[in-house]
Amino acid sequence: MSDPIAIAAVDSLPSTLDLDRLALASQQLIEAGQALDAAGQVPATGGNFSSRLSDRLMAVTASGCHKGRLTSGDILVSDFAVRLQGTSRKASDEARLHGQLYEDLPHAQAILHTHSRAATVLSLCHEDDTLSLEGFELNKALEGVKSHETAVRLAVFDNTQDIEALALDVRARLAADAGLHGYLIRGHGLYTWASSMTACRRHVEALDFLMGCELELRRQR
Repeated sequence: MSDPIAIAAVDSLPSTLDLDRLALASQQLIEAGQALDAAGQVPATGGNFSSRLSDRLMAVTASGCHKGRLTSGDILVSDFAVRLQGTSRKASDEARLHGQLYEDLPHAQAILHTHSRAATVLSLCHEDDTLSLEGFELNKALEGVKSHETAVRLAVFDNTQDIEALALDVRARLAADAGLHGYLIRGHGLYTWASSMTACRRHVEALDFLMGCELELRRQR
């Protein structure tokens, strides 16, 4: 099956781009969008997704797309500074946050940004700049976590339209705490990453469950 992205952009894409990898990334991003939409994680046009293509390129969702109805034409190729390749379409301004993570986390192969109710509400009611989720069996769904006694930590940032400044703040937090599994933007949503799209989708599902549990515990206190 031919890939529409490759057909549209083949003359202007860098010669180092693996088109088979792009086609696979496109399929995985589309499938992630369908699953996360069905789970209520990306309402309206919320969220953005990406997959690493090389040591300098990523596949990233176009701006303004409903993630449950993505097509291969909605998957753009960009470098990590969000210089788009072979398209006149626009990526989300937040694509730079994806690029920053790929620059700083060589193991990250996929990044998902979601807008679930649990992430949005918990990010607003949690006052500290780090959220620690402890004692839950599902903590072990996160890469590198072997025990329910291991805390899963998410950084928490204030919402801002200054994406470059936020990217620098995220970079500084990751340098100070390499054990973070993601971060929340207050009133906005979750960013998480993993070594594959399959693992990244598992992270989103597990983290949303854990944040829902944390909210319920806080209601009962």
